[in-house]
Amino acid sequence: MKDSAPSAGTTIRTIKPQVNTYTTRATRIMRRIQELAAISEDEQGTTRTFGTPAFLAGRDQVQRWMEAAGLAVRIDSIGNLRARFASQNPAAKTFVLASHIDTVVNAGKFDGPLGVLLGLDMLEQLVQQQARLPFHIELIAFSDEEGVRYHTTYLGSKVVTGAFDPSLLQRRDAKGITLADAISTMGGNVEQLASDAIPASDWLGYFEVHIEQGPVLWERDIPVAVVTAIAGQQRVEVTLRGMAGHAGTVPMDMRQDALAGAAEFVLAVENFGLVHKEHIVATVGKLDVRNAASNVIPGEVTFSLDLRSADATRLASAYEALHAKAEAVASLRNLGLTWNLIQYTAPITCDAALNKVLTQAITESGYEVVSLVSGAGHDAVPISAVSPATMMFVRCFKGISHNPLENVEERDLAAALQVAERFLSSLISS
Repeated sequence: MKDSAPSAGTTIRTIKPQVNTYTTRATRIMRRIQELAAISEDEQGTTRTFGTPAFLAGRDQVQRWMEAAGLAVRIDSIGNLRARFASQNPAAKTFVLASHIDTVVNAGKFDGPLGVLLGLDMLEQLVQQQARLPFHIELIAFSDEEGVRYHTTYLGSKVVTGAFDPSLLQRRDAKGITLADAISTMGGNVEQLASDAIPASDWLGYFEVHIEQGPVLWERDIPVAVVTAIAGQQRVEVTLRGMAGHAGTVPMDMRQDALAGAAEFVLAVENFGLVHKEHIVATVGKLDVRNAASNVIPGEVTFSLDLRSADATRLASAYEALHAKAEAVASLRNLGLTWNLIQYTAPITCDAALNKVLTQAITESGYEVVSLVSGAGHDAVPISAVSPATMMFVRCFKGISHNPLENVEERDLAAALQVAERFLSSLISS
């Protein structure tokens, strides 16, 4: 990957570790992952949602590691932690290594932090070698990828790409705190969000290392894979409204039971996903019964719908089909329906040129090349709108993620480090 040529006489040094050091370095990365996972909103697991004291404490720890490595570090207004190793060519473009450090509730230890801390290890090597780069490298720990607190994903990466929607600043969390207030509490300035973006003309490329969150690599006992595409998503908040009533006095054939309607729709979603399983996944993962009581007929139920597909046409078709099904259920049961699209993200294809370099790095490291489509969303999605982007998956225990059982073996982490470093070295020396 070429950028502005270095000045005459400049020596480009690439990362040249001994192969037998990867295990030692993987051990150190693993130790940091464990230390970060211990910083949590609760004592029983790992939870660090955007802007919480636990999130800030975790970010502070990662910042200390970055600064100890000799990197120039700053925190932007959305709370992203950004470490930079600059090229001696001020006009050079920027290559970004990134993942996120926020989590879902009761999360695993590796989803997000693995990519950040592996990237940090690679930059530490470059700093120690006093490498001279043909482009700037920025390592970013995104503040909010999961979207738990404000029900909108990619807050961190959308700011970095310049795609942040200012209307989100008035969105409120479960406690009624606006995003604008949360940013101010964290020390950010909402007026500076636009200036925190990397201009589109300055992007050279993007690389993210992430656990697979699926069972393919685990079942095949292969440590890494090339991501070729990321599925699009549509998230909907659905509300069915009937009539609350006494569970002992309203006849069964005279009820407007919102929960029964929701149950019918949930099963329809599951059946739709099974029928179209080659192209679509469909999930209802959250359900809220208003004023729930064991002796009350549910009068109002709100629930989520999550649709994903790597095919934009099939994704749109599934959305329309399930919307029609919800309307049919509501009509049949005499229920009111509110259908609110919360998020739409189009499918993306990873950059062919970067994937070629990554594939070569896997082959030269002695591993079989596996290509996968990601059903999960990643920060590479908004990044792809302004930059060539690629991802590498790392084998994860049984493909389990968003769960305390999430785990990566040290040998796979060492393999991922070897491949990622070879990939980065190829870009530096090209």
